[in-house]
Amino acid sequence: MGLRQIFGTQFTRFGMSAIRWLESKPFGQQIVILAAILDPLGAVGGYFLLPELLGVEPIMGLVYGLVASSIPLSLWVMRYQQKHG
Repeated sequence: MGLRQIFGTQFTRFGMSAIRWLESKPFGQQIVILAAILDPLGAVGGYFLLPELLGVEPIMGLVYGLVASSIPLSLWVMRYQQKHG
């Protein structure tokens, strides 16, 4: 089952065009853009969701969210290294 079957054609078109747009930027800008998007999402998600799920203090949830949001960024860097290394 492909992405188009799961999410629909419009979603995959938007996702692919967003990836192409991001790849058209220099690598340094790619990292800044991804960090600007992923870090706040991870921090807010961790702050509000993880204390209830894991039973930790909100500040620790924020830290866990930031760590979790760094994983896609690290994968992006490894992907770039494989393509250009």
